Amino acid sequence: MYDLGTRRQALALVAQGQSLNSVSKRTGISRSALRDWQRRLEPHRRLNGQSLPCPRCRPVPGAPENTAAYAYLLGLYLGDGCISDHPRGGHHLRIACTDAWPGLIQACREAILAVRPEGSVCVLQKRGCVAVTSYGRHWKCLFPQHGPGKKHERRIVLKPWQQRIVDAHPWEFVRGLIHSDGCRIVNWTTRVVRGEKKRYEYVRYFFTNVSDDIRRLCTDTLDGLGVEWRHCTRAGKPYNISVARRASVALMELHVGPKH
Repeated sequence: MYDLGTRRQALALVAQGQSLNSVSKRTGISRSALRDWQRRLEPHRRLNGQSLPCPRCRPVPGAPENTAAYAYLLGLYLGDGCISDHPRGGHHLRIACTDAWPGLIQACREAILAVRPEGSVCVLQKRGCVAVTSYGRHWKCLFPQHGPGKKHERRIVLKPWQQRIVDAHPWEFVRGLIHSDGCRIVNWTTRVVRGEKKRYEYVRYFFTNVSDDIRRLCTDTLDGLGVEWRHCTRAGKPYNISVARRASVALMELHVGPKH
């Protein structure tokens, strides 16, 4: 957790006209955290020293307070997340992140703490990756898509309250999906211009998931954002979602960007 002084210094750089991306690179603080601080500067506190109640377990179930962070975390969970039971009760939420993207690991930690600020997060080193892990008794309440077996072997449908969050924060949801099961690549080609061979580079985004339901959640959200996409097949079956049109790539560059 960042202290109040650090938050104010980072937002002061933004107030001077620097972009969130440049401030993130300069300070090492993720863009999602900077956006969160623009909405709420002070850290979340516990209520009378006790854990905050689960928003889904209240007499009138509600949404997490930080819905933007939840939308991002939902994308991460649907891509590379799982929930497992703890032997003494409660559950572990685990998000797998490749070692090559320390910024993603930090953004994942911050999203978890923004959704459940009374909790804690640890990073468990695995071979070539880490599992960003948080223990709690209400992760299954917040991610009702959990269940036995692999995600692509069962139906994945958002609850109405989750869909409302995605509709309110579609780019955060797409960013979470791309950061988990997607990538940004730079293709290149050569072209002869006035007798001289020149190299041209162009960016593409991919989202790869074998679950028809999860791919559909991605494409439905992209449709709502005006992002053009197409399916790429493997062995004749849909597998990849590709975003390659210049205008759509420009939107992805602005709102998603590369992993770091």
